Amino acid sequence: MGLNVIMMGPPGAGKGTQAGRIARERGLLKISTGDILRDAIKEGQPEALLAKAKMDRGELVDDPTMIAIVRQRLLRQDARKGVVLDGFPRTVAQARTLDQILDERGQETLVVVDVVVPEAELVRRLASRRICSNCGTTADPSYLEPACQKCGGKMVQRADDNQGVVLERLKVYHRETKPVLEYYRKRPTFRAVNGAQAPDIVARELDDMIDDARSAGKVR
Repeated sequence: MGLNVIMMGPPGAGKGTQAGRIARERGLLKISTGDILRDAIKEGQPEALLAKAKMDRGELVDDPTMIAIVRQRLLRQDARKGVVLDGFPRTVAQARTLDQILDERGQETLVVVDVVVPEAELVRRLASRRICSNCGTTADPSYLEPACQKCGGKMVQRADDNQGVVLERLKVYHRETKPVLEYYRKRPTFRAVNGAQAPDIVARELDDMIDDARSAGKVR
């Protein structure tokens, strides 16, 4: 039975770092919407080029376009063993479609983890966050080198990581994500972890939660 994990949580919660670790240690494929879009655009996929055009105009990528891109990625052979999703689903429509995709693939376990961090801690973390100016990779807080570990690009602070903008982004996240969390919350495979703890403690608790949810005996 394949294992699929959705990592949810606000910007700065550390879900991307934990998602990467879980994928490496469990032999799963890590998929983030940003990575999918960049790869699909390079491949010239029609849906991805449409999404790029929307983003270039400052518009949001609509559900049908995002779903089509993710569907293509999830149905590839390297995703058959399972995936760790970071940044998808963002809407209830996307969540429902993900259920349909997993149904098409057969017996699949879907574990949903919400990484919970107090707002003040998120603001502190985001104020010191750096990303690669070339590939968009977010650096771990402990990584202080000027060059990106992934591609060698220059590490810079995001222009929108000031307190006022961060607070607005958090407000938008909670408003838009609440329906998705409610969609999953009553499932036996839903878990919440305290992301304000040290990363190694969060990692241990996440592993225990995923194993516990997987052994619940229910697919979704």
